[in-house]
Amino acid sequence: MAHPTESVSLQDKNYFLMRRLHSLLGLVPVGAFLCVHLLTNSTVLAPGVAGGEFQKSVERIHALGPLLVPVEIVFIFLPLLFHSLLGFQIVFNSESNAQQYRYGGNIRYMLQRTTGILAFVFIFYHIWQMHWFGKPLGGGAFELHDAAGAATGAMTTAVAIQQAWWIAPVYAIGVLSCVFHLANGLWTSLITWGITIRPSSQRTAGYVCAAFGIILAIAGMGALTGFYNYDVKSPPPVVGDGHASATSQGL
Repeated sequence: MAHPTESVSLQDKNYFLMRRLHSLLGLVPVGAFLCVHLLTNSTVLAPGVAGGEFQKSVERIHALGPLLVPVEIVFIFLPLLFHSLLGFQIVFNSESNAQQYRYGGNIRYMLQRTTGILAFVFIFYHIWQMHWFGKPLGGGAFELHDAAGAATGAMTTAVAIQQAWWIAPVYAIGVLSCVFHLANGLWTSLITWGITIRPSSQRTAGYVCAAFGIILAIAGMGALTGFYNYDVKSPPPVVGDGHASATSQGL
């Protein structure tokens, strides 16, 4: 029979490894996907035919064909689910003293957990509203092509965002929460993984991560502005051969 201290040590070791996996998955692939997703969406601002570049960008992703769904599940949804569930456990089993001691680290600690909760709720809503997973529940508004094969990616995204006054503000809060959670999480991960040990290196990394977050936030807000101002009555762009594919749903 194992000694109680050995059992506790094993539990602590497993929890340590889970925390490291939680941190890693938050950066790769979840954080990497967030960057690609926001930068792809920002192509709606590209000059030329309205929504044309965005359509081309999403077409390239959907070129995976039947591999798209398993890739999404294995490399996006499962890591995101693990990161979120363990993140909630961390939130509910920890306390923040930001109210008593308003040091920058404590405030960032509180904001990291607050934005994590906001990001989770937003992502859940975003998947329901846009992704084909939400279709059985009345969502799944995004369509890459219509029944005739016309390119409708930008238009269906814009319609979903413009259908009520509160949706754009929700997206703004959600996107900014995701961006802050990633940028600040990257900074803390560099410390946790022993990459930035000295205060000077942590300060430099803080500036770099802040710049990274600002750039990503600009891309996200630019994409939201582009879809909010998109003329949904304009004819869809003609991209490629215009034929719909079997995997033309989902964002």
